[in-house]
Amino acid sequence: MLFRRKSKQKTPRSGSTSQTVMRRLDIPTSAVRIGMHVVNLDRPWPEVPLAFQKFVVEKTEQIRVLQAYCLSVTVDLTEAQYQQYEAARQGSVSVRQRRLPERHSLIEELPVARAHYLHAKAYINDLLAKVAASKDINFEGVHEIVQNCVKSIVANPNAIFWLSRIRHEDAYTAEHCVRVGVLAITFARFLDLPEPDMKILGLCGMLHDVGKMKISPDLLNKPGALSPEEWQVVKAHPTYGHQLLAADGGLDPLVKEAALSHHERMDGSGYPNGLSGNSIGLYARIIAIVDAYDAITSDRPYQKGRSSMDALRILYQCSGSHFDSDLVQTFITMIGLYPPGSLVQLKSGEIAVVLSTSPAQKLKPVIELVLDAAGNPCVPRVLRLTERPLNDAGEPYAIVHALPDNTDRFDLKNYIQQRASTSNKPLATDD
Repeated sequence: MLFRRKSKQKTPRSGSTSQTVMRRLDIPTSAVRIGMHVVNLDRPWPEVPLAFQKFVVEKTEQIRVLQAYCLSVTVDLTEAQYQQYEAARQGSVSVRQRRLPERHSLIEELPVARAHYLHAKAYINDLLAKVAASKDINFEGVHEIVQNCVKSIVANPNAIFWLSRIRHEDAYTAEHCVRVGVLAITFARFLDLPEPDMKILGLCGMLHDVGKMKISPDLLNKPGALSPEEWQVVKAHPTYGHQLLAADGGLDPLVKEAALSHHERMDGSGYPNGLSGNSIGLYARIIAIVDAYDAITSDRPYQKGRSSMDALRILYQCSGSHFDSDLVQTFITMIGLYPPGSLVQLKSGEIAVVLSTSPAQKLKPVIELVLDAAGNPCVPRVLRLTERPLNDAGEPYAIVHALPDNTDRFDLKNYIQQRASTSNKPLATDD
């Protein structure tokens, strides 16, 4: 996952007595091995508790630190190390390295996806309101909602990624359910599951938190820490959700299981039943990952949303203990360090929106400049970082770090809404 090749070859590292030509690559931290020369990280060096900047890996503890704090690193490899790395990489190639095919361009699909997304949000919001008011509910309409989202994601998954960045704190639960639903569908597609399974996972995502409507909003949105008694009340929402869904005979049992088990954890520390490992259903394990990712990146009364990269790092750190390791690795590859619709800061100080990316070039997406180095709006300009465009200083544009969606420096929500409207076509992003 998450690798790229660089065309340049480097001279030996400092202290080497040979004239071996080195190959420089960006590789996932899961591929780091003793003997590799680490020359750069995907985050600033001071944020990582290592004794040196640029070092040869000598201990497994150094690898554990890298894996705890970073998703990818830049290394200089000898030819022998490079061949070993390539052999291991080729041996593990799977659906995680493929690009999601696009039947429609982003320009074509974004307005269509926007209509389906807004319809889904309105439906889920109404459904949850009825649950909260203890009114009679019918889940029949959710099938059409999810099927429309499946069609849009099959046409172009980037459109949904864009729309999932639009967030309103006062409508968190409904928007969260829709985002988890569409991300679950996209994940199912990335896993190469057939469309019927994509639909089931979409239903799992959109209905996973329906039980929260039986919990007081004041408790769910409490800014401070919950008391032990309050926490026990909140932990009952999967059971409430399962009870609500179980009353509908038209829903797949997997949807009901996901509502009940999406807070179970691989090490048995979750709730409500303390399940562990494979006793947690596959779809519940998928929803657990998507649910956590969206929650971490969203603003809540008790926390500010974090960047996508921070969320992926947390998922990676919790893989194996809380989340299925293989699924986390695959999810990270699908999302990428800089997912479409996210904000990034460039080395030049400028701010850009990520338009699209490819698994083979995760660190070099297509971006659109939106703010200059002084933080002022600039004339939008699309840059394909794989082509190494130069900034005003004559240096190649490079991403320094990802920004959270809620940054005060740029109104991402308004930008995406304008781009997604039928009267404002987004700039072309197709490679």
